Amino acid sequence: MQQSSSNGSSPEPKSYWHVTAPPPVPNDPLPDAADVVVVGGGMLGVWSAYWLAKTGANVTLIERTAISWGATGRNGGFVIAGLAEGFTTGAERIGHDAAWDVWKLSEEGRQIVQTVVEEEGIDCEYRLSGTVGLALTEEDRDAMHHGAAILGEKGVTVEPLDQQGVQELIQTPLGADIHGGIYHRNNALLHSARYLAGVAQAAQRHGARLCLANVTKLVSDGDATLVETSAGTIRAGKVIVGINAWTDELIPSLAGIVVPVRGRILSYAPVPPVFTTGIGASVTPTGEYWQQTMDGSIVLGGCRADAPGGDVGVRDPVPTPDVIAKLDAVFPRLFPQLGGLKISQSWAGLMAFTSDYLPVADAVPDMPGVWAAGGFCGHGMPFGPRLGQLLAEAAMTGLTPTALSPLRIDRPTLTAYVAAEQPAAV
Repeated sequence: MQQSSSNGSSPEPKSYWHVTAPPPVPNDPLPDAADVVVVGGGMLGVWSAYWLAKTGANVTLIERTAISWGATGRNGGFVIAGLAEGFTTGAERIGHDAAWDVWKLSEEGRQIVQTVVEEEGIDCEYRLSGTVGLALTEEDRDAMHHGAAILGEKGVTVEPLDQQGVQELIQTPLGADIHGGIYHRNNALLHSARYLAGVAQAAQRHGARLCLANVTKLVSDGDATLVETSAGTIRAGKVIVGINAWTDELIPSLAGIVVPVRGRILSYAPVPPVFTTGIGASVTPTGEYWQQTMDGSIVLGGCRADAPGGDVGVRDPVPTPDVIAKLDAVFPRLFPQLGGLKISQSWAGLMAFTSDYLPVADAVPDMPGVWAAGGFCGHGMPFGPRLGQLLAEAAMTGLTPTALSPLRIDRPTLTAYVAAEQPAAV
């Protein structure tokens, strides 16, 4: 692969991650056929290709722009176990046992990241710093502590924090709105673009082919699938589609089920150390999150609730001044003595949401030999490694693993997505 030096024909602003580590552009020639074709060079696609290559499969990944160009390279750089809306809320929605099964998938994915980063020698600023969830009311603090106790019964270490406990982890005085929180000690932070580029390069070393093209259509052809692209057609024994916000372009049956949602993020120019962990808070109903990177920059995202319609269904990955201004007001409220912050970049990224805040990962009905995953609800980093591994197994065996059952397409809680305020994670 070659490194991308510019946006090329893409109009969207670069993220902090892409500015500091230009994403690689696939440049292998497109073959006529492959055992498995993976569509998408984001989190799910790259990990699927990695696991397939490790098994010795003839695998071709097709990406239309660059590795991590979508949500993965535009996020907050968190690798945190859990459900997008938190365990307690998820358990109320889908049942305790199913929520725990999904939690385990995310925890397995988090552990995979740590293991593979070490084994493959991926230089991505990975650090096991933990994450803190801030409570902005006493009621939220009590709910967070209750959720921590429930997870503690499952053997998950989540530490309840009072205001002083939070202060010990943040090197600037807290504002009066912060009443405590919770600390997930085993969660991690990393440099998103360097991370996924490293996994993609490892996949290539193990034999994966990475190609640049736009996939336009999937056509069943006997016991295979013809993958039609802007660079030609490739015959695939099996296909894995991992394009998240763009899922409906190739899987019409998931239109309105896996729905694009725009998120906005900014980064501040480097400042002395302030935040030693990743942090989340519900300043707005859809939540805010940030980390301070190794060079002192602060990456802050959120305030989607302040966008018209919550940015649901928006496919334009460009930030707007109104929401960026709302983001810029988060720290003055929470940390009134934290000064000297200057915005260096602002950008947007396309996530994908589902009605029950769980991803889809399953065989596609009426498309034999095709599996799809998407709808990570802004929480794909822990799921990508494990779901990629399970979908690679599906493509090799022709059978969808039972571990993916909670994420099946025909689950009763998966209906047409209707925009609503996302509950704060606990």
